This record gives sequence, structure tokens and C-alpha cells, in this order.
Amino acid sequence: MTQARRLLAVWLLALVALQGFFALRILTMRWLAPQSTAFQRSEAVRLLRDKHELLWSQSWVDDEQLPKTLKRAVIASEDDLFASHDGVRWDAVKQAWQKNEKAQARAEARGQAAAKLAGGSTITQQLAKNLFLSSERNFVRKGQELLLTLMLEALLDKRRILEIYLNSVEWGEGLFGAQAAARHYFHVDAARLGAFEAARLAVMLPAPKKFEKSPASAYVLGRAGTITARMNDVQLP
Repeated sequence: MTQARRLLAVWLLALVALQGFFALRILTMRWLAPQSTAFQRSEAVRLLRDKHELLWSQSWVDDEQLPKTLKRAVIASEDDLFASHDGVRWDAVKQAWQKNEKAQARAEARGQAAAKLAGGSTITQQLAKNLFLSSERNFVRKGQELLLTLMLEALLDKRRILEIYLNSVEWGEGLFGAQAAARHYFHVDAARLGAFEAARLAVMLPAPKKFEKSPASAYVLGRAGTITARMNDVQLP
């Protein structure tokens, strides 16, 4: 065996071992809630570096105590086919790929840096990224995200995926999960969130650090009204 083949074999073995590690971690989440995510840890490091303090508010709420209003609002806002797809919206992935290729071609023609990759992520993909990956955007990381997404869907049911997502997603700087968000923005427990309050939180998810500065802005309230009107049509897992 040549040196190149040995290196390739070692690389492939390491890759398989890494996927096995991820699969085992996900399997344990059937019974054990993750103590933290890769995104949360990176945020903690950033805040310690930039602000010399640790901002981390989070309190786990079991699935039975997460209100249906919030589940419906987040699904309506983030991923309306969550209950029925296999973790990936392949049509959205194709559209995002085409958009990225066009943006990269325009950037190269102008002699500029390539634009950031477009998303099209489902709730499961967002959870995969938050749990295990960095915020870096490239095709290798996107490929790993897709593998993790399929693992999550194969090893956990939809209710558990949504439960972990709602308990770990960012709702502001150092603010993670539904309970912390409900207490911070509305001074109530997550279980007591009304439909419009839940919709307002759902609207914030794409850019929580932006919306936390004005959580009652005209855009947030208007978009929340739209989400509220769609919530009854949402299929829960």
C-alpha cells in the first residue's frame, strides 16, 4: 500500500469514527437532554472574550410543559412541513444551491469575495448545526450538517427533536430556550405563553440578536399577527 493510500485509509477511518461518535451522542439524547450545544459554547467564549462576562440563561422544560401555542408558532414560522418531511427540504436545498452558485459567479466576475451560503434549513437542520457545528459556512460543513440531520431523524422522533430545539435555540444574547425567553420578554413561564406571545417569539428566531433590541417593533408585531393566523393549520408531531 502506498503512502497516499495509507493516508486516505486513515482519513476515511477517522471520518467513519467521527460519524459514529455523532450517532452515539444523538442516540443518548433519546433519554438525556444535552447539557449544552456547540453554538452555546462558542457564544460563551465570545462573550467572555468581548464582554468579560458569561451571559447564559437557560432552563429545561419537558415536552409536556412546552405549550402547543409555541410549537405551532415556531413550526408555522420556521418549517411548516416539519411533521411530514424527513429532515431536509430537498427542493429548498436545490434552490439554495442554485442561489449560491449565481451569487458566487457574480462575486468572481466583480473580483469580490464569494457571498455567504444561503440556507433553506429545516428545524432539524438548525438543531444539527447548533448541537455540533461551528458557524462557519462552506460546502463541507453543509454536507456534515445534512448527515447529522438524517441521523437526528433516524434516531429521534419528531417530538424529541422539537423539544430539544425549543430548549436550546437562541432567543437573544446569552438567552437560550423557551423558558428563558418567556421569562425575559413576558415575565411568565413558557407553559403560560399565549398564542400571540408565542408568535412574537417565533418571529425573533431567524435573527434573535437583532430583534431583542426591539421585540415589540412594528415588523415583529405585524409578522406575529400573520403567524397567529396560520397556527391552527399547523400539524404537530
